[in-house]
Amino acid sequence: MAGWFELSKSSDEQFRFVLKAGNAETILTSELYKTRASAENGIASVQTNSGNAERYDSKEAANGKFYFNLKAANHQIIGSSQMYASAASRDKGIASVMSNGSSTVIKDLT
Repeated sequence: MAGWFELSKSSDEQFRFVLKAGNAETILTSELYKTRASAENGIASVQTNSGNAERYDSKEAANGKFYFNLKAANHQIIGSSQMYASAASRDKGIASVMSNGSSTVIKDLT
């Protein structure tokens, strides 16, 4: 099953989106946006940039866990991953975003 985006609203009325893999696991989380339109633009940016390996910034946190950021052409962070126990798991997460990020399915949870 292909992945999808979920658009939701936080308790303080801001918007965010997550990208879910076909198994319903969250693989990318956005920042908070003040407007719905901005969050929708963020989804469009993931759809545009997720297939480009150069847009991923692989990181290791101070606690030894691994994560990645997906960046737009202007180097702004579009979304971030969860923390992974190993670099190999992080790399599988990147591959999942690369394959699911072009999804046009958006579930509106607002």
